[in-house]
Amino acid sequence: MRIDTRPIDALLPELIALRRDLHAHPELGFEEHRTAAIVAEALRAIGLEVTTGIGGTGVVGTLRNGGGNGSLGFRADMDALPFAEETGLAYASTRAGVFHGCGHDGHTATLLGAARHLAATREFSGTVHFIFQPAEEGLGGARAMVRDGLFERFPCDRVFALHNWPDLPLGAARTRAGPIMAAADKFTITLTGRGGHAAMPHQTPDAILAASELVQQLNTIVARRVPAMRSAVLSVTKIAGGHAHNVLPASVSIMGTVRTFDVAVQDRIEASIRAMAAGVALSTETEIAVAYDRYYPATINDADAAACALAAARAVCDDVDVAPDPAFTSEDFAFMLAERPGAYLWMGQADSTHAAPLHHPGYDFNEGVLPLGIAWFTALAEQLLRPE
Repeated sequence: MRIDTRPIDALLPELIALRRDLHAHPELGFEEHRTAAIVAEALRAIGLEVTTGIGGTGVVGTLRNGGGNGSLGFRADMDALPFAEETGLAYASTRAGVFHGCGHDGHTATLLGAARHLAATREFSGTVHFIFQPAEEGLGGARAMVRDGLFERFPCDRVFALHNWPDLPLGAARTRAGPIMAAADKFTITLTGRGGHAAMPHQTPDAILAASELVQQLNTIVARRVPAMRSAVLSVTKIAGGHAHNVLPASVSIMGTVRTFDVAVQDRIEASIRAMAAGVALSTETEIAVAYDRYYPATINDADAAACALAAARAVCDDVDVAPDPAFTSEDFAFMLAERPGAYLWMGQADSTHAAPLHHPGYDFNEGVLPLGIAWFTALAEQLLRPE
């Protein structure tokens, strides 16, 4: 059954104004004090129980209705990115070098709209927790909320989240059982020689040459040490070292990222990086230290919850299907899905005026996603918390 979006349409002018205000005043991870205060005030205004300061700047609003024992968690992220906006919009960021370049302003407005709509319609029986999360962009805000007792304080049978998706047209929705987003690891490798005169390279281990050899070897790992039927990405993204044309530097650093969906593959790649570094150190007489950080796990959808997410999307969107492949980008909603079954949905946002990808200086959230996202959360609540 299709969700009646006419009551949602009445909410849109206020939600669009709120979204644009958040866009103009972006805040980085764990600094979302203004955003969190706006969210808390909006939730209190519609009569929800509100708890602030969860995992730093996180907010949870709780809506109870009827006598049902079931409970759901709906999550939105609130933080912005540390780079400059180049959209030229009237509501562009007023903070230099801080920008809602991933649409979290739109996610926040969407979930606030869902809270308002469900509080007004109340066609469910049970409890819905509206989870507004800080610091998704690489700082682990979901992990911080979980460690702060999120699910002990706000029990959820299942948790759901959506993300606007510029690779899909507006009106489309995709998700899948199992992996939907990749684990994200980062590595920093420091190579140390002694340094010396470039005219006398025989007197010092050459850290630059060692780094060059190691980068070449690292780029063989996925092709030669990961089974062909598994997916992984390893990218070297930075090499730094040297100060002058006639000086061999004492140290060089290499940085990069690894993306995987399987812990066994993740283990294999990390072990290979360390083994290759040790081998290059031995052959070049340098010292090599590897720092490897598994900062986000893979986002793994529960199969039943993914089916529920697609069923709810069919009540809202015209183009709904199973995602054929996961994405190699990462998402810290993974920490919540590691604690509770749930699913993460991609909701299309591309149209003639919204073509820029995520994390691009010309990106802007498509406000056409607002009613679809609100209706999707509503459909989940009404389908999974049916009144008896």
